[in-house]
Amino acid sequence: MKRINKNKKFWVIAYDITDDLRRSRLVKVIEKFGVRVNYSVFECMLTDVQLCKLQEKVDKLILPSEDNVIYYPLCLECYSKIIYSPARYVKPRVVTVV
Repeated sequence: MKRINKNKKFWVIAYDITDDLRRSRLVKVIEKFGVRVNYSVFECMLTDVQLCKLQEKVDKLILPSEDNVIYYPLCLECYSKIIYSPARYVKPRVVTVV
């Protein structure tokens, strides 16, 4: 059973990057923090510190006049209600650390 740190929050990160090289670099950075679930969408379980580090790295890579990255926070209750169609993989079970 996988335990999830109670200080972590679930984030969906989506991006629209116009340049192939910048997009490749961005993907490599985000892959270190989460799981790619769609071509331009990642799911990440992050602490506040991890989120800040990720945002700093992303901000250095993108060109604000052409690119955008969106961070969607989801509560753990919402996370447990995510539906994947078709069901491609099994989400990790959320366990509250006491």
